[in-house]
Amino acid sequence: MFDFLKRKKQPDNAANAETHEFNSSSPNDHTDAEKPAGFFARLKQGLAKTRANLTSGMANLFLGKKELNQELINEIEMVLLSADVGIETTDQLIQTLTRKLARKELSDAQAAFRILQDEMKQILRPCEAPLTIPAAIKPYVILVVGINGSGKTTTIGKLAHLLKHEKKNIMLAAGDTFRAAAIGQLQIWGERNQVPVIAQQPGADTAAVIFDAMEASRARGTDVLIADTAGRLHTQSNLMAELQKVKRVLAKIDSSAPHETLIVLDATLGQNALNQVKQFNQAMGVTGIVLTKLDGTAKGGIIFAIAQQTKIPIRFIGVGEGIEDLRPFKADEFVDALFAE
Repeated sequence: MFDFLKRKKQPDNAANAETHEFNSSSPNDHTDAEKPAGFFARLKQGLAKTRANLTSGMANLFLGKKELNQELINEIEMVLLSADVGIETTDQLIQTLTRKLARKELSDAQAAFRILQDEMKQILRPCEAPLTIPAAIKPYVILVVGINGSGKTTTIGKLAHLLKHEKKNIMLAAGDTFRAAAIGQLQIWGERNQVPVIAQQPGADTAAVIFDAMEASRARGTDVLIADTAGRLHTQSNLMAELQKVKRVLAKIDSSAPHETLIVLDATLGQNALNQVKQFNQAMGVTGIVLTKLDGTAKGGIIFAIAQQTKIPIRFIGVGEGIEDLRPFKADEFVDALFAE
């Protein structure tokens, strides 16, 4: 049957001794042969809650069963919905299984399990698109948006860390002027990553702060400018209009800026995260997604609904609190970790 059914559940401590892709103190300490296992262990651990919800549900369904029938497919549907895969995406997956069952293309339950994983990979693969920084564009402006509490400022700090390891020259703009704490937090990340932060007093005009940062970045020949913005609800039209103002101001300096509008989504919000990306995309034209806090939720299945309904590139996922835990999104790796023992 399935390997993961043959063992009792054990605490997942595999990541305790694993290595990291971006190690700020000694990036060359680990061999290439060691790295992939370390990445996978970290991802597997980060998805533990969703994996327990989804995989355990599947295990209970398939345990001791070889025959695949419509009743089993209906039970699979409920497990997918409980993991917040979403109604439309779940329906797509169930239709595939039902169609193959009717055509007698599925020999047993194990075959259905494999097909299900393959179909989930097919949903995610079109959104696997790493963030690339063209050398010809300086500075490459990344505007980071999202609601309060989604992890925007922390994501910016981790992204700066990642890009520094790619030998990029980084500058940060503290555009979240509504909260003094946000400015201070970004400045701490700047010190930690040894990158400059352009900031003004709390309450300053966000567009003006980011405009000044853009001018400073151009003057210094910076490769990448990452601009924070105030967290806002996607339903607040006046605050969304302010983000549009930021885009207009940037375009006065560089008509193609911002070159990436990156939305940070909190995976623990489930279906509401999907609503957020739709609204921000309508107002701003989102070009990339970061899905954070996957380690803190059993509803990580929302990534499938986001991919299936928006088709927007998923640049990064956050699977932990550490500086190394922002990682480029890889579809097959994600599904494999989700269904790993």
